Amino acid sequence: MQAETVNKTALITGASAGLGAEYARQLAALGNNLVLTARRTERMETLASELTAKFGVKVQVYPADLADPDSPQRLCAQLATDNIDIDILINNAGYGVTGTLNVPEWNAHQDFMQVMVNAVVELCYLLLPSMQQRGFGEIVNVASMAAILPGAPGHTLYAASKAFLVRFSESLAMENINTGVKVQALCPGFTYTEFHDVTGTREQVSKMPDKLWLNASDVISYSLEELKHKNSLPVVIPGRQYRSIERFMRWMPRRMAYKTMLKRAKTFRQVD
Repeated sequence: MQAETVNKTALITGASAGLGAEYARQLAALGNNLVLTARRTERMETLASELTAKFGVKVQVYPADLADPDSPQRLCAQLATDNIDIDILINNAGYGVTGTLNVPEWNAHQDFMQVMVNAVVELCYLLLPSMQQRGFGEIVNVASMAAILPGAPGHTLYAASKAFLVRFSESLAMENINTGVKVQALCPGFTYTEFHDVTGTREQVSKMPDKLWLNASDVISYSLEELKHKNSLPVVIPGRQYRSIERFMRWMPRRMAYKTMLKRAKTFRQVD
């Protein structure tokens, strides 16, 4: 990352595991102080102790459940009370809901959209003005290749929520071209994390070819490296294989793309 970001403070949501924890490690290694938020307090405290001991940075833990609509406001109010300015916002919290639109109950979908869409936008809304005033800020919204490929049956709202993040990030990036604030939508493909264990699809996705899998450390390194560039793009895709897939999908006839997705979805989606 750029030299001016050293000793800045990053807020990372979903920081207890996976890509969130990896963002924490790499940002701490660059000298940034951290605010970690997620539901699993013990995991974050363990990570905080590890990073403080290893890198000498300040790491604070703010437990929160972003499925609660009041969480973004409470979190930002606490930051203000503690006089913490956020320079880097990593909207990473996320998960998947198995089944179809009518399975499970509506409240599961409602919580999902609150975490994946509403909380992301609200945190940007609340923290962006101070970044603009200081003339520096970095916002990363962790999306997915699912946002770029045709929607698949099962996990009905997942691709839709990630596609929203891509378009939202593009617009927000354009709005802030002259403010010193950079916005990125990160679109990784299959990555080795706990994600598929939590969604119950580990057995399915383990059959995917090895060449499609990414390491979390490489994904985050790519994200942070892209933020260095003066004219960095608002949508970034880690992994040459996935950048090749994205280019190929641009030219594939839509009918063929839909048929391909319908055929392949059972290898990574759990419908019932």
